Amino acid sequence: MAEEGSVSHRREPIKSLVGNVAAQRRRQNAVAVGKERRESLVRAKRLCRAGTSDDNDVPVENEMMIDEEQSVLETQTEAAVEELKSVLSFRGRGAMQKVVGALRELRRLLSSSEFPPVEGAVSAGAIPLLVQCLSFGSPDEQLLEAAWCLTNIAAGKPEETKALLPALPLLIAHLGEKNSLPVAEQCAWALGNVAGEGEDLRNILLSQGALPALARMMLPNKGSTVRTAAWALSNLIKGPDPKAATELSRIDGVLDAILRHLRKADDELATEVAWVVVYLSALSIVAARVLVKNDLLQLLVQRLATSNSLQLLIPVTSNTRA
Repeated sequence: MAEEGSVSHRREPIKSLVGNVAAQRRRQNAVAVGKERRESLVRAKRLCRAGTSDDNDVPVENEMMIDEEQSVLETQTEAAVEELKSVLSFRGRGAMQKVVGALRELRRLLSSSEFPPVEGAVSAGAIPLLVQCLSFGSPDEQLLEAAWCLTNIAAGKPEETKALLPALPLLIAHLGEKNSLPVAEQCAWALGNVAGEGEDLRNILLSQGALPALARMMLPNKGSTVRTAAWALSNLIKGPDPKAATELSRIDGVLDAILRHLRKADDELATEVAWVVVYLSALSIVAARVLVKNDLLQLLVQRLATSNSLQLLIPVTSNTRA
């Protein structure tokens, strides 16, 4: 018995070491698979475009905007911000329609080019005006246009994304059930862009309650809304700190929703959910155990066998080799 106790005692440090190595390997894998994400797909999703159906028909020589055209676009954007500032101070008849119209014009400018005039919008003072347009009690059309503008500003350079800090509490608040689905989805998209910029901004979002709010959007079967929420969540929990992934795995109903979406959703939604699973399984031991217990690997293999989607292939194979 003494010998058995001695052997068991000697094994404990070995078990601890193996556990630490495995955890480190999962974290490294999370970083690696993050780098594998298709840049073209991520970029297309980061920028919320207007009228993109004919984008593939644009001749190559017209894709790059010359300096003069870019300068004109910047000037138009600055004028649009000034117009928004003016109509926000207007109190006469039709004030609401004027605000929506000004927002729509700013959104059009921020959405119509592959290289939107984000810098001009920010330097002209668009952020505090857009935050004002997100105020509680505003009509859905106004909220949607303001969130859309913020989404595309957040798709800009790091310093432009960081300029959204004053807007984050309201964007998170509008994820709630009392808001319309289009507004909630657009706010989730904006937050996904912010989370994708780096760990510091992810930590700010986590401290402000973005995780449970986005997680609740995963629970129903709401098509594009769930898809956008899943994409935003995958950006939010990607680490390297495993705390967010573990917290997500413990939110009631989330793991069940993930498995349900993987079983029944179309390939586009399943792809985004699979990326959430990549980070959960890489960073959270709790989530990995629950998912494996519920036949996750078999489910992923079945998805691959019945799908021709190359976009789904990357996260699914990342999960199966993890």
